[in-house]
Amino acid sequence: MKFTELNLNKNLQDAIRKAGYKEPSPIQEKAIPAAMSGRDLIACAQTGTGKTAAFALPILNRLEKASYGYIRALVLTPTRELAIQNFDNFKKYGRYMNLRTVCIYGGAKERPQIMQLHRGCDILVATPGRLIDYMDRGIVSLEGIEIFVLDEADRMLDMGFIHDIRKIAAATPEKRQTLLFSATMPRPIERLAQELLHDPESIKVAPTTSPAETVDQKICFLKKEDKKHALSAFLKQADVRKAIVFTRTKHGADRLVKDLGKENIESIAIHGDKTQGQRQSALERFRGGKINVLVATDVAARGIDIRGVTHVYNYDLPEESESYIHRIGRAGRAGASGEAVSLCDSEEMGLLADIEHMMGKEIPELKTDWSVELERRARGDRRRHSHRAGSGRRPSGHRSYGRGARSERSGSFHRSGDGARAERSEGFRRDGDKTRSERSEGFRRDRSRAEAVRSGDRASYSRKRSSRRPAGRREDVKAS
Repeated sequence: MKFTELNLNKNLQDAIRKAGYKEPSPIQEKAIPAAMSGRDLIACAQTGTGKTAAFALPILNRLEKASYGYIRALVLTPTRELAIQNFDNFKKYGRYMNLRTVCIYGGAKERPQIMQLHRGCDILVATPGRLIDYMDRGIVSLEGIEIFVLDEADRMLDMGFIHDIRKIAAATPEKRQTLLFSATMPRPIERLAQELLHDPESIKVAPTTSPAETVDQKICFLKKEDKKHALSAFLKQADVRKAIVFTRTKHGADRLVKDLGKENIESIAIHGDKTQGQRQSALERFRGGKINVLVATDVAARGIDIRGVTHVYNYDLPEESESYIHRIGRAGRAGASGEAVSLCDSEEMGLLADIEHMMGKEIPELKTDWSVELERRARGDRRRHSHRAGSGRRPSGHRSYGRGARSERSGSFHRSGDGARAERSEGFRRDGDKTRSERSEGFRRDRSRAEAVRSGDRASYSRKRSSRRPAGRREDVKAS
């Protein structure tokens, strides 16, 4: 099917050609005619498949002519980045139409946004918090809304916006068209749809637990302390032109930027603690090619729509399995190919088991020329290093690992017997050899996980993990 077959008006067809699009994606092919029919709609498709155009084009086609007296369409999004992304798409598709789109979100100055609203607004793109603030102060009225869109509805529930969504929906006319778009469809979303939508048409294009087929997934097993060295080696490869690295915490993102800087790799971080100006500046530098490595937390996973991302690296595996799909979906967008590499240490084997259980398949292991050395370190080849430490011989420039390392540095023990006494000493235990930790139950569990990785018995570990707690999609979202 071609876009010309979707009965869109001439101005939209011209804008689509100008943007370089010829054929709609599967979700666009099914959702656009359904939305243009006027029915309520629930559309579920994986991230990176073109959901924004699937609701933006029908909205623009329906409104067609401006009516500056009131807001006629509302698009609600969970994050600032996603709001800006949607705003940019409305501007792109509506470039030849006399319609005004305004974007409001928190973390930015109010005055420019309020001035834009006063000049007239047909389509409002907003985040829930800022919109309710303006509603309470009488700046925004939703009495004229004809189309109400919930974009990334599952994420909004994850972020605790359920009460805000109900309050906003109550301020809109009862007779309206409601479009709900989501990458996943947990039960709270289904209950919300029953509240807000009337006899909706349901469209599911692809399993929400599977990533885009254009993304080549790999897993790399290594010790936690080796991750930054492995990531540096990956980022220095010639085929890595534009990469996003995901971390679990904001502090971890900032620390990783510093570590990469020590390896002469320039990067920039984006997360919730950054101001809106900092986040936008980071995205613009990344989009413009001034910075080729972006370090981000999950808050940005669904708000980054940048073409040309060739690689995604999971420096930390996500705690929510569904977030893995959204992360790697930043590569392979709009039909382009991409590669996603996850770095997994022994403590993350349970998270990996959940992800693989959700997808119903194993992620292929990645072997590289330098991964052999990292794997040797992960196994802890202590006997050879202990022998060197006991004999007092160490190759120049070679770092010692395993037992006896402290005795080498102190010069007090040169024989293996003395090295054994050093292991029993309090000072040696404080040095980090983990003698006490090895005796603990927690370390034995970690060691068994690592052994499961080395032997390749991930399926066995997955069964053990599944027996402890149910794996798969998590539904720990707030509900009223």
